[in-house]
Amino acid sequence: MLSESYLEPRSCPPERPAVRDMHPDTVELHEGIDARIRESGVPFLHPEGETLQLDLLGSKNMVAWQEGKAAFMFAGEGCWSSLPQVYARYGTELSRELLAKVRELESAEAGLITDCGMQACALLFDVLVTPGSHGIILRQSYNKTRKYLELLCGRVGGSFSIVDDDDWDALEKALKPETCVIFAETYTNPRMRALDPEAFGAWCLEKRKNGHRKLRLVIDDTIATPWALKKPLLSNPGVDFVVGAGTKALGGQDRDLWGYIASNDIDTLNEAMDLQAMRGGILDWRRAQSILAGWDQAKARYEKRCANASAIAAFLAGHPKVEEVCHPSLASHPDRAAIDAHYQLPGSLMSYRVLGLDEDATRHYCDVLAMTVLPRYALSFDGLATKLNHHRTVSEYFTPAEEMVQMQMDRLVRLGVGLEDANDLIACINWSLCHFESITTTDIDAWQAARKRDLGLPE
Repeated sequence: MLSESYLEPRSCPPERPAVRDMHPDTVELHEGIDARIRESGVPFLHPEGETLQLDLLGSKNMVAWQEGKAAFMFAGEGCWSSLPQVYARYGTELSRELLAKVRELESAEAGLITDCGMQACALLFDVLVTPGSHGIILRQSYNKTRKYLELLCGRVGGSFSIVDDDDWDALEKALKPETCVIFAETYTNPRMRALDPEAFGAWCLEKRKNGHRKLRLVIDDTIATPWALKKPLLSNPGVDFVVGAGTKALGGQDRDLWGYIASNDIDTLNEAMDLQAMRGGILDWRRAQSILAGWDQAKARYEKRCANASAIAAFLAGHPKVEEVCHPSLASHPDRAAIDAHYQLPGSLMSYRVLGLDEDATRHYCDVLAMTVLPRYALSFDGLATKLNHHRTVSEYFTPAEEMVQMQMDRLVRLGVGLEDANDLIACINWSLCHFESITTTDIDAWQAARKRDLGLPE
C-alpha cells in the first residue's frame, strides 16, 4: 500500500506514486487495462476490450486532433470524421426491455431510446422548435447541446438566448411570447451547479398558465442521474421532458453509447419517434444487450464513484495549492439549499483550479497528473477508470478566452472519478500538486514516449 505521506499536502514525497504500491483493487484494474492495451495495441480503458474512448496520455494528442478538426472545417481539406478516434457515438426487443427500465427509473409514461445522448436532445429540439420560435438554454449546459439549439433556432428563422444558471431576472427578460423550450441540467458540466427542479418547473408552469402556452421545460439529468435525486424529475409540475446520456453512469463502463428521452407528453414523443424512424439514431440490439447485462451493477458503481469524488473534493478543498473546487458534496457549494432539498447523491464529476495558474499552466498540470497513470487522460466520465482532462483543451478549444471567463469555465481541471481506491487517487493528485512545477514539458514528452513503448503503442 502507498505510504500515508502521499496524503499530506505539505510533505508529499518527490517520487511519483507507483501503481504497484496502491490498493489491490486499483492495481488489478489498471494492470488489467494495461495488459489489454499491450495485447490489442490500442489504448482502450477496459481490461476486457473495446471502449468508447482511448487513453490519450496527455493533452498533446488532443490538441493535434483539435487542430486536425480545425483544418478540415476551416480550410476545407476534408471531413473531420476521418480523424482518429477519441470518443465514439426503431426498436428491438432488447431495446424495448431497456426502455422499460428507463421509464421505471424516471417514473415516465413514455420514453425513447437513442443511439447517444445528443441524439435524444436533437430529436426533441427538432420536434419542439418550430419556424419563428425562440429557445432558451442555461449558460453552463453542455456546449454541443447549446450549439445545436442555437443553430436550429437560426435555421427555422427563430431566435435563441443564453441565460446564467442562477439569474432569474435575466430569465424573465429573455422569455418571449414565441419561446417554445427552456433547456437546463440538474448538475452541470464541469462546474457541477445544481438546478432546483421544483422551483424551475413551477416557474415554467406559471408562465404557461399566463399565456406562454408553447413553453416546455427540458432537463438533462446525465450527470446527476435519477439515482441522485430524492424524487423523479417528472414528478415536479412544469417539468416536461428528461433527457440523458446513458453512455455515462447508467452504462457505467465506457462501452456502450446510448441516450434517452422520458416524458408524460406522449403526443410529442410519438412525433419524435416518427422522426427517429425516418432519419435514424436507433439503438442496435448488441448495445442494448450489453447495457442490460451491466444494469444491476450500475447504481452501486455510481454510488462508489460519488463517494470517491466526495473524498477527493474534501481533500482538495483543504489543499494550500488549490484555488477552487466544484463539487456538490462541499458545504460551500453555491447551490447548497437546492442540493439539500432535492438531491441525495453528489455526482462523480468534479472540477478544480490550481492556485495561480493560467490556462497554459493548467494544461501542463493536467499532463503531469496524467503521468501518475491514475487518472487516465480521456474525455468522458462514469466509467471504471478515473479520467482527467484540461477542460479548455477538450471541450472549449474554440471558445474565446473572454467567453470562457464569462462562463466561469476557464483554467479548470476536470476529473471524472472512477472505482479506484479513493486514497490512491488522492495520492496521485497530491503528488501532482506538490511537484508539477518542477516537471518540464521535456519530462512529459519523455514519459509519454516511454509509456507508449511499455504498452506497445506506436510512437
